[in-house]
Amino acid sequence: MKHFKLIIIVLSIICASCGEKQNKKTETSEIAEAKTQVEVGTISLVKAEAATKVNYSMETVIPDLNIPWGMVFLPDGAMLITEKAGELIYFKDGKKTEISGLPDIYVRGQGGLLDIELHPDYVNNGWLYITHASQDGEGNGGNTALLRAKLEGNKLIDVTRLYKAGPNSRRGQHFGSRIEFDNDGYLYFSVGDRGNRDENPQDITRDCGKIYRLNADGSIPEDNPFVGTENAKTAIYSYGHRNPQGMVKNPYTGKIWVHEHGPKGGDEINVIQKGKNFGWPIISYGVNYSGTKFTDITAKKGMEQPLFYWVPSIAPSGIDFITSDKYPEWKGNLLVGSLKFEYLERLVLEYNKVTKREKLFEGMGRVRDVKQGPDGYIYVAVENKGIVKIVPNS
Repeated sequence: MKHFKLIIIVLSIICASCGEKQNKKTETSEIAEAKTQVEVGTISLVKAEAATKVNYSMETVIPDLNIPWGMVFLPDGAMLITEKAGELIYFKDGKKTEISGLPDIYVRGQGGLLDIELHPDYVNNGWLYITHASQDGEGNGGNTALLRAKLEGNKLIDVTRLYKAGPNSRRGQHFGSRIEFDNDGYLYFSVGDRGNRDENPQDITRDCGKIYRLNADGSIPEDNPFVGTENAKTAIYSYGHRNPQGMVKNPYTGKIWVHEHGPKGGDEINVIQKGKNFGWPIISYGVNYSGTKFTDITAKKGMEQPLFYWVPSIAPSGIDFITSDKYPEWKGNLLVGSLKFEYLERLVLEYNKVTKREKLFEGMGRVRDVKQGPDGYIYVAVENKGIVKIVPNS
């Protein structure tokens, strides 16, 4: 009987120990899950290599531009270029023509005339879309707006505002903003957090620090994630963003990819998902510009991990996938412009992971936008230079 009681006591101790271990496992499950996301979801230590051999050169096609923020290619062979200071330029046959009809552009800090994009069926409907900083609305200063218009001769007509973020702010940073369409014809655009880090990005009742999705006419899609949520900005598609200045549709998957500026370190590439929280500023791989921390965590349950992040920051602007046969060794790669280091970065992707980084054309200048044109060539907008085309060496 004594032996039986002893066995019971030992079994009780073992069970209690097992329960303690199980509780500990439960308590740490969120941390473990977040850690796993970091390990499988990102590669942070891929060093940017200098290109050993580049069989391409740069050819200037549009000279003498100051800050060419965005560009599109028209069916007639012309290009439209936005100058941040407020000029919309039509370029064809070596001649620049300024297009009239823009609304007032609020130019302050990083704000001004920003991105431009064509409707996927532009040939038939003629709609083009522009983001810019605007003073209209509540409060002093400005915020990012989206408009739709048509081009008639040298003038914009049928100019309609589709969205205006608010309230206005006199801060000069983080307006965003890029525009892209998905395969279903929905329009996405980005607005940065406007320097209000601790209020805007995590609050879906406020604009800024968001990726928005609209129908092409500016109406709200019925299946947007926060339709029906009290006081929410129903145009929001994802949130927790800092300052996305690159946006592209992945031609292989149809998903919308963005990159965004981190603070000191922590620039990110994110694959946008409906209703998801991308974590800024609760989680980040960056620190304050002074070197101090604003968060102690890089992962948290319920917040998305980036596909890739840069440490140190490269200050990314402009992004595009290369699908052209003109660059066979780059096909399927991602090109990203660097404002900070003044080069074009080639990212090699395998199974949605960055496995190699290569610096192209170091010292070319502050890269603002990158686009593969309808002719298959890569075009790069460079500050205080213009638009250059990357061509094979003869």
